[in-house]
Amino acid sequence: MAGRIKDEDIALVRERARIDEIVGSYVTLKNAGGGSLKGLCPFHDEKSPSFNVTPARGFFYCFGCQEGGDVIDFIQKIDQITFHEAVETLASKVGIQLRYDESGAPIQRGPGNQRPRLVEVHKVAAEYYVEQLFGAPEAAPGRQFLDKRGFDRDAAVLFGVGFSPRGGEALTNHLRQRGFTNAELVTAGVSAEGQRGLYDRFRGRLMWPIRDASSDVIGFGARRLFDDDKIEAKYLNTPETPIYKKSKVLYGVDLARREIAKSHQAVVVEGYTDVMACHLAGVQTAVATCGTSFGEDHARVLRQLLLDHDQFRGEVIFTFDGDSAGQRAAIKAFEGDQAFAAQTYVAVEPDGMDPCDLRLEKGDAAVRELIGRRTPLYRFVLGNVLSKYDLDRADTRIDALRDAAKLVVSIRDRSKVDAFTRELAGLLGMEVDQVRPEVHRAASRPAAAPQTQQGRTPVTTTTEAPAPPPRQDLPSPRDQRFVIEWDVLKVAMQYPHLVGAAFDELDDHDFTHPWLAAVRGGMEKIGGPAAAAPGEAWVVGVRDAIGNDPAAAVVGALAVDPLRLGREPDDLYALALVARVQELTCARRIMDLKSKLQRTNPIDKADDYNRMFGELIALEAYRADLRKKAITGAI
Repeated sequence: MAGRIKDEDIALVRERARIDEIVGSYVTLKNAGGGSLKGLCPFHDEKSPSFNVTPARGFFYCFGCQEGGDVIDFIQKIDQITFHEAVETLASKVGIQLRYDESGAPIQRGPGNQRPRLVEVHKVAAEYYVEQLFGAPEAAPGRQFLDKRGFDRDAAVLFGVGFSPRGGEALTNHLRQRGFTNAELVTAGVSAEGQRGLYDRFRGRLMWPIRDASSDVIGFGARRLFDDDKIEAKYLNTPETPIYKKSKVLYGVDLARREIAKSHQAVVVEGYTDVMACHLAGVQTAVATCGTSFGEDHARVLRQLLLDHDQFRGEVIFTFDGDSAGQRAAIKAFEGDQAFAAQTYVAVEPDGMDPCDLRLEKGDAAVRELIGRRTPLYRFVLGNVLSKYDLDRADTRIDALRDAAKLVVSIRDRSKVDAFTRELAGLLGMEVDQVRPEVHRAASRPAAAPQTQQGRTPVTTTTEAPAPPPRQDLPSPRDQRFVIEWDVLKVAMQYPHLVGAAFDELDDHDFTHPWLAAVRGGMEKIGGPAAAAPGEAWVVGVRDAIGNDPAAAVVGALAVDPLRLGREPDDLYALALVARVQELTCARRIMDLKSKLQRTNPIDKADDYNRMFGELIALEAYRADLRKKAITGAI
């Protein structure tokens, strides 16, 4: 437990930790106009980007799942940690030494606050392993291993490759001397606890640091070097820890992230040396899973980096060995193909060599050519399905047709089914009219899988997980009932100096949705737009003024939603919006008054009738004046 972080330090963290850079290490963001950026939401699966980031105001918001907030909120949500812990995490990233108010009540910490320390453990351990590789005589087998695979010292340094000493406690003692506790070493996964105390988890192995997209070392992959190693497994990986989740980790993503976003291509290989070989050969989009097969979470990471959606397609290229295991891996990859909007391919070297061996045998150009010769994953799997049938026999040709037809109808892009039907007919040596009915029959039956040599392997048509249902009372910027109210609040949130004191003329009666009224009230509590602090401080202030009210969720949307104007707004436009909101309020009052007049007898209640009639005339004149102001602003 520790005291509360000083408010001025929290504000400094918000200022220094640029939201576009922090979010951009998880999600590829593209310019959406109006100073906003857009990408695929990291908090729910979606096919089209609805996740918006506005750096000028330091806020993000997803119009698909309604998650939003500032840079601290983002780290809280993405790492599932507390506010206190998120501030500490960001402070460590941007080099701010936090100060604590020890006079206040201590802050209860959850498990997530360990991240900064665990990252530091791995950073120090990685540096130590590198020193050992190049300085320790016993590391000679590790250096020889790299040399035999075509990796020189510069390559090893680029990827941070190191060596773990064979002694049982060398790293553990080194980290203790650096001030880390036994609990931190065990939690980080670099040490394990035995009957005689702590010992190094990795001993006598070649070490690859595994980094996340923000380049923090969060784990290690360790390759066996010595025949007398008591652990027979060729590769060991860091166990699951608070910061290392193997189902979400891709080796090499720190180096490949920017190139993946730039080229809209990701190459998935099978091992650490394959990633090294690809990058050194010029294929700088290569990544690999770490001790596990490629799964849904890995696909989600790549989609966010690729900005993978229906209107902006990239490509994902899998490399597999040419043996039966590689074919099974291709089938498994095809099962997850539906997760991508990108086109999926497979690159297999005919001689069965992986990218590392290929580079060693035939050079860098051969690796680039391997990727260049990629084959659509569908065609590779189709060839695998047909290869187990004797197509010279009529009966087995029919069996092949029935099996392959199931694959054809599982194609994600329905517009291509007919083309693939024709292609299948050619491969089988049959007329298209013979093949098409079977494809239609397959489409009408529940999806089944093509057979493999191992039996029937499901090739399921997976769909993205549905986004959480929108909150029913959350106003939408596209909802015509609230569009003008929404727009005036957007301008007040994004350009407070334009509406200035004119906004103070509005009150809760001008907003027909309680959440929008609450946002206006939050602005009023901190002095209104005329007194707005610059940048994100204004947005954060409004949100904090609203407090725990559900309306606080709307603040993020208002801060990032682009204006419908199509240009930078000016004060004339802003003031016209204020007038339009007032005009709508006036119109509602006129309708109410007309209703009362219709229900009032002008003879029995002449005074009331005349008073209301006079008020109606005044309101109509006031409304006409407001309409002129609104028209002047061309809204």
